[in-house]
Amino acid sequence: QVQLVESGGGLVHPGGSLRLSCTASGSIVSINVMGWYRQAPGRGRELVATITSGFSTNYADSVRDRFFISRDNGKLAVNLEMNSLKPEDTAVYYCNANILRLGSIQSMNYWGKGTLVTVSS
Repeated sequence: QVQLVESGGGLVHPGGSLRLSCTASGSIVSINVMGWYRQAPGRGRELVATITSGFSTNYADSVRDRFFISRDNGKLAVNLEMNSLKPEDTAVYYCNANILRLGSIQSMNYWGKGTLVTVSS
């Protein structure tokens, strides 16, 4: 069984910073891409940032130069450092990972339960 556990969501003032973390656990052979997605009220789920096992990253234009994604392969973790937060960043943020489990020949996408980030004065 594979699980993703998220932490770090909360309430922050505009211009503030917040750090999200996500750790994978279970009988994991390898993890390819890991990333963060978000869903704001009235919008579909959108990509925020991803990072591959080789540490290649990509970001949504709306967060580029403000957010920073990183990963720790030893800890099976992915983090998202969010800076200069804006009210429009308010959303439920979801951790995602493409994982090959022990005993499986094909990787699958896994999702965390989501953590709410609210940016408000």
